[in-house]
Amino acid sequence: MVLARQGIWPPVVPTVVLVECLSGRPQHDAVTNRFLKTCDVTEDLPDHLARRAGALRASAQRGSAVDALVVAMAEPGGSVLTGDTGDLRALAAHADDVAVVRA
Repeated sequence: MVLARQGIWPPVVPTVVLVECLSGRPQHDAVTNRFLKTCDVTEDLPDHLARRAGALRASAQRGSAVDALVVAMAEPGGSVLTGDTGDLRALAAHADDVAVVRA
């Protein structure tokens, strides 16, 4: 896999993202759950990341708390893979070297 050769696999996914990407319906969530098994799902949310996410959200004046946290976790120099780029790109415009890539 190209991403593994580039050293950017597995992706880090904070557990709060599960709130936005899962429905609680096993058949509906099956594909997402298979993908999540390949990821590094982390429960760790340090205070400085929560504060940074809040600052990004205030600067961008848009995006959910989860979107802001994902962008804050990608700083500096990381990428966010998403199917919904609008709010994430607005947040990344205020971040330190974060790319938003449509998955």
